[in-house]
Amino acid sequence: GEYMPALDMEKSSYDATDLTSLVKLEPVRMRPGMYIGNTGSRGLHHCLWEILDNAIDEISNGFGDTAVVTLHKDRSCTVSDNGRGVPTDVHPDKKITGVEMVYTELHTGGKFNNKNYKTAGGLHGVGGSVVNALSEWFEVDVYRAGKHHYMRFENAFDKKFGKVMPGTPVTKLEVKGRTDRTGTQVHFMPDKLVFGDHLFKFEPIDERMKELSFQNKGITLKLIDERGEEVVEKSYHSENGLLDFIAYLNESKVTIHPKPILFEGDREINDQRMTGEVCIQFTDSPLETIASYVNNIPTSEAGTHETGFKTAMTRAFKEMGRKTGILGAKDDFEGDDLREGMTAIVKVRLSNPIFEGQTKNKLGNAEAHTLMADLTYTKLSEWIEDNKEVAALILGNAVEAAKRREKIKKISDLERKKVGKGTSPLAGKVMVCNGRNRAINEFIVVEGDSAGGTAKKARDSSFQAIMPSKGKIMNTEKQKLENVLASEELKIFSVAIGTGTLDNYREEDLKYNKIIIMSDADVDGYHIRTLWMT
Repeated sequence: GEYMPALDMEKSSYDATDLTSLVKLEPVRMRPGMYIGNTGSRGLHHCLWEILDNAIDEISNGFGDTAVVTLHKDRSCTVSDNGRGVPTDVHPDKKITGVEMVYTELHTGGKFNNKNYKTAGGLHGVGGSVVNALSEWFEVDVYRAGKHHYMRFENAFDKKFGKVMPGTPVTKLEVKGRTDRTGTQVHFMPDKLVFGDHLFKFEPIDERMKELSFQNKGITLKLIDERGEEVVEKSYHSENGLLDFIAYLNESKVTIHPKPILFEGDREINDQRMTGEVCIQFTDSPLETIASYVNNIPTSEAGTHETGFKTAMTRAFKEMGRKTGILGAKDDFEGDDLREGMTAIVKVRLSNPIFEGQTKNKLGNAEAHTLMADLTYTKLSEWIEDNKEVAALILGNAVEAAKRREKIKKISDLERKKVGKGTSPLAGKVMVCNGRNRAINEFIVVEGDSAGGTAKKARDSSFQAIMPSKGKIMNTEKQKLENVLASEELKIFSVAIGTGTLDNYREEDLKYNKIIIMSDADVDGYHIRTLWMT
């Protein structure tokens, strides 16, 4: 890398002179992945989230109400808020301004003592400075105490260190004039040397800002994209928070109870002040959807808060089932069965979150488990008492799901026993090929028996197998899994291609390198093609 001296492999001794001390923002340039996950598209967007999180932390703690993200034609990006503005005074010990500290020093910020922010998303205190280190240039405008301040940083020669350093101030904190507004504006150009040709994408930013507005009711977020022929502007604002969010997540699903379950509460555990908020609604979908967050940050790999929620939810429903007799002596279910069709949003705010990994996808705090388990069990038990009918319906569905799971397990076990019994089930249904070379073998699904006959005449039997399909197979997207596994035609297909299904699925047993769907070039043909792909 450009900052790492070459190691002299000839020298066998290893002493203090070999240790490279990286100063200021050099470690970020040296190992960007440690700070932003990777240097691809995800890392680029992570830079924007860091700056946006800082703006949201300011306004969600009650200072200001609006944040704006602007994507410019030249690949750069601006984030502005109407909060208090980054401190511009000089730090008594460091002898530099607050602005320079926040954007040039790792682990500097107003979030390490809990006086300024009750909770914050940009919690490692590295956000602003990391983005500066990975930018070609980085400009900050601060509007505070009636003055408009400005400062610019670049990848430039630093007199103090005698070399080119990332994120070096190239201006002092200048006063540009008087102002009535307050807030911070950051304008940065991601460095091509780090991110290559990756560009900001509208969709993930749109999605993230929508989520942020649902989680911080009452604030306004704006996204302006100046890159196309016409400028695109979107505004996000939610008055009902999680209730709006769950309605959005369940838009295309059929809900089985109109009013979502909503509860929140706070606890203090090990000097951690924490609040939790949960919104649940059951639908007729076969899948569960859990969106979990810590201080506005999506925890895509879950963590302690989500585990605590799941455990307590199962416990509350099982107790209700035993108490009311809905669960018979032989009836039982697992958490997965209960959560089938559930959409839930699980949110915690805490002052000192411990994340596994800098990219903050998984929460590690034991206290968050305690909070969510306690809160969920208490509040859900109360809800069950007041909503016995809906609760009984949810419980009934869980028991049904458990029975289905058992059924599927039996089908799976049977299939495991059948494997290796030759190709008898395919006789007369599939015209197999003679060749054993999987790399060139092709499996062709054709529409109807007559087309199958034509294809049979035209095929090269050394590497092409033909399976005539009886028209339209079931729509597997909408069917219950045990029906899919029981379908005669899909069973034949499954045996023919050789991979097995579910627990018995083994990609290395695939007999054909190509599966070709050959249907007529009409509406029905397109439908058949879609059903097979599904």
